[in-house]
Amino acid sequence: MSTPPAQNVPADFQNTIDLPQESIDPKAVATAKGNLAKEKVKGHQNTININKAHAKVKGLQAQLKNKHLTSRQRTSIEAQLKQQAHFISAQATARSASIKQQTTLQNKVYEVSGQYDKLLKGENRDAFLALKSLFNTYGLGSLAGRIYDYVKQGYGADTISLLLQDTPEYKKRFAANEARAKAGLAVLSPADYLATEAAYRQVLSSAGLPKGFYDDAADFQKWIASDVSPTEIKDRVDLATAAVGQSNPAYRQALHQMYGINEADLTAYFLDRKTAEPILKKQAAAGAIGAAALRRGFGVNKLDLEGYATLGITADQAEQAYSQIADGFESMLGIAGRYGTSWSQREAEQEVFTPGAAASVGTESAAEKGKRLRSQERAAFAGSQGSSVAGLNPGYSQT
Repeated sequence: MSTPPAQNVPADFQNTIDLPQESIDPKAVATAKGNLAKEKVKGHQNTININKAHAKVKGLQAQLKNKHLTSRQRTSIEAQLKQQAHFISAQATARSASIKQQTTLQNKVYEVSGQYDKLLKGENRDAFLALKSLFNTYGLGSLAGRIYDYVKQGYGADTISLLLQDTPEYKKRFAANEARAKAGLAVLSPADYLATEAAYRQVLSSAGLPKGFYDDAADFQKWIASDVSPTEIKDRVDLATAAVGQSNPAYRQALHQMYGINEADLTAYFLDRKTAEPILKKQAAAGAIGAAALRRGFGVNKLDLEGYATLGITADQAEQAYSQIADGFESMLGIAGRYGTSWSQREAEQEVFTPGAAASVGTESAAEKGKRLRSQERAAFAGSQGSSVAGLNPGYSQT
């Protein structure tokens, strides 16, 4: 096979894709903003102190105009004026230092929040923005800091582009190019590389393949490295789709009834069993958990169910869990209402499925909330009514 100058992407497959942008650390941003705010408070306090000292000086100067002052009184006032002058000088120096520090801290905020353009001016700023925009389209927004550093060092745009191509991030993003070069194939430009990925993505999406199956840049690396065209991938998908259509109808029906696996899922399985099998197993597990919920009149949330499946919840465990949830759900609704709060299906599920999960800062977990509400109810019904919980469960049952 002759080596093509670049990967051929049919016009019908041309598409744009959303790529990850620069990763910003919210904690670092919050810390930087907090430090800046504290420094501004310090500078403001310096200004307040200076103004108060000036007012005091004004008062002392007025006292000096009194012709009836004794020599001792005059000496005391003059000493206070001298003291205030030193104080004002010290506060002014501190305020100047604070203003300078505020500039440094403000720049830190810009840096950790990725606002590097605010740290540059003129041609440097224009060069930075142009390169940042370009590398964002590659999914390499994380290189903005390096671009900023190179611009500050005086490198030109072309030189910076070459330097960035030598970074681990760039090599990882376009990893297939290294394999292509070793195989004697033409290295793809970033534009051709992205267009090829977009074409793959469109082929698979059009076939209705499940989310998580070949929809990430890393998934396409082997295809690009092997110079597999989007047209060839479409042929493979068509063959896999045909294989599903020719498979035993009873087999397809059983998979759908038991696990909710549709024909698109099976196409993925036939196309790449190793990649698709974990996805199908997760779907099957989530479906079994959802069935247990539906049998007791509860709703189903796909993301929640997949999360429980990831925890390893089995069908039998789900049956027992939803039986337990159903037995006390309406009682908990009543209890929560009496104490001015709410109780949801998700909280009931979390209380059973993930009782040891930690709560977010400032909140309580579902298990903690359930325990608190039941304790309040027992305390309210203690005494003459005893500690019986008969009133807490109206015998609610779902089948």
